[in-house]
Amino acid sequence: MHKIQPDILKNYRIFVRHYYALLPLLMLPALSIFINQAAKANSAVTAKPEEEEIKQNLVTKMPRTENKAEILAPLPSLPPIENFPHANPVGQPYYVPQAVNRRLGHQCDWGVFNRGDGEAAGFGPVGRYGVAAWAEDWSALSDPKNRKDPFDFLKYRPLNKSGSLWISFSGETRFRNWFETKPQLGAQKIDNSGRFGIRNLYGADLHVGSHLRFFAQIVNGDASGWNVYGYGSTYRKSLDLQQAFVEIKGPVLGAKSGLIIGRQQFLDAPSYMLYNRETPNVPLSWNGFRGYSIWSRIRIDGWYFVGTNTDHNAIFHDNQDYATRLYGFNTTWAPPDFSFFRKKGYSFLDAFYIGYRLVGSSGAISAPNHKTSQGTDLRNNFGIRWHGAAGAVEFSLGAIWQGGCFRYAGTDRNRNISAYAINSIVGYRFPKNSLRLFAGIQTDVYSGGNASKTSGTIGGYITPFNPQTNYLDTTTYIAPSNLISVAPLVRLTPLKSVSLQIKAPLFWRENTDDPIYKSSGIYSFAYNFDGKFIGTAPQAALTWQINTHISWTQYVSRFVTSHALHQAGASSGTYYQSNFVFRF
Repeated sequence: MHKIQPDILKNYRIFVRHYYALLPLLMLPALSIFINQAAKANSAVTAKPEEEEIKQNLVTKMPRTENKAEILAPLPSLPPIENFPHANPVGQPYYVPQAVNRRLGHQCDWGVFNRGDGEAAGFGPVGRYGVAAWAEDWSALSDPKNRKDPFDFLKYRPLNKSGSLWISFSGETRFRNWFETKPQLGAQKIDNSGRFGIRNLYGADLHVGSHLRFFAQIVNGDASGWNVYGYGSTYRKSLDLQQAFVEIKGPVLGAKSGLIIGRQQFLDAPSYMLYNRETPNVPLSWNGFRGYSIWSRIRIDGWYFVGTNTDHNAIFHDNQDYATRLYGFNTTWAPPDFSFFRKKGYSFLDAFYIGYRLVGSSGAISAPNHKTSQGTDLRNNFGIRWHGAAGAVEFSLGAIWQGGCFRYAGTDRNRNISAYAINSIVGYRFPKNSLRLFAGIQTDVYSGGNASKTSGTIGGYITPFNPQTNYLDTTTYIAPSNLISVAPLVRLTPLKSVSLQIKAPLFWRENTDDPIYKSSGIYSFAYNFDGKFIGTAPQAALTWQINTHISWTQYVSRFVTSHALHQAGASSGTYYQSNFVFRF
């Protein structure tokens, strides 16, 4: 204890020194509690008329073919727990009808693609707030009667008399802390690691008429703790430009179309494949262009990006990472609604091609003797996903084939790639249940290769761009490669502002000739592990939306290694994470 206390004090002083200038921002969460209480009286007066208006919208303001499917959902308003929905269209705390999303949420008007958490539109989940702040639509606040929240004055600021020129501000401050008894199955060689971090994301969205807008977002973050590990430039970041782009949009061939050019978030892929880099302080961003078109029942999207180099820790020094590339297209079709055991249903069918180019350690493959080989890794992903709801049954079924080639660094030697992933989640939402019970099962298969081979086809599937953290394993100890996972899950939502998910994944290696993968490479234990069963990681996630602007989410997991893996030198351990977030 005496050895680590000076380090704790030193880290604490460094942490405070970096943030004394940001005290006004850090006071905003506390401020929001008080001003939200002041606003409750006004909200109580308007709640009943608003509820009746929503019910009327559900009946009269939707296509007749969709009325019956949507009106069955007994949801007259947007529950607080859906203010900031998580990714994955299956198993949300609530099913949110399309009309409610448009009236009380802040999704843009994408028609049927607004259903659920709205991610079918291609811009990530959006409730009142979105994972991508620029995916929110606050134009309804041009009518003063819609301004009911104390922070609405920041969400819509007209800059001329007509209101055609207006700006919207967004912000997030996140306090996150972890505690791990045996980090990364004991591979970190430290016990009882405590880490904590803070980040600030603040942006401005300038609208010039209905066809042009400019968006910019800045980021900074810091991290400290005791017995820490893994901190790099995505945890400790001086003030920098996270996003900056221009969007030109308008109708093209009957579609709502747009072209986005610049540095931006990209979320138009299954979250088990690519997402937002949630765990570190600095989210994932890309540099390039993206074009989209959305019709009533079909949409298309194409893009070409290079990565963002976050290694510089000087103010506004992030630049392009031309060695890392992401390119492709996606098409989503919303088939006609259907009936399933006399219950209405709907679905979306995605077909996509997503290409990766990776160089160096990010594209490394497994090699003999528990090592890796670096080089240039080109991956071509061809995939489909079918997801939706059939009455009370919710489902997502996906498959990806990953081809390409790998060129060893410093040589002309190439190897072909042929890998695959199969992902599914199916569950049942119990009707008329006071706990809003949802129960399901999630299964994932990611092909493995053969580490002992140095020639022939590579069979290991990879996901280099930060899939959703809590989709597979909240501890992030296990990466989606050479893996079979089966996970029963249950979600309970006893209150409109509180939701609890319990999941118990079981993990196996898909191929015993390939190692176990972690988020930053492969595991190497003291002794050889030749078994198939890795272990289990029962876990729980509790989310409390304290008010409109403040949420508290906690995760806890106990990773229990198999007997064979324990004998090889791995350790079971407990993981806890807490996230206190202020957002406007």
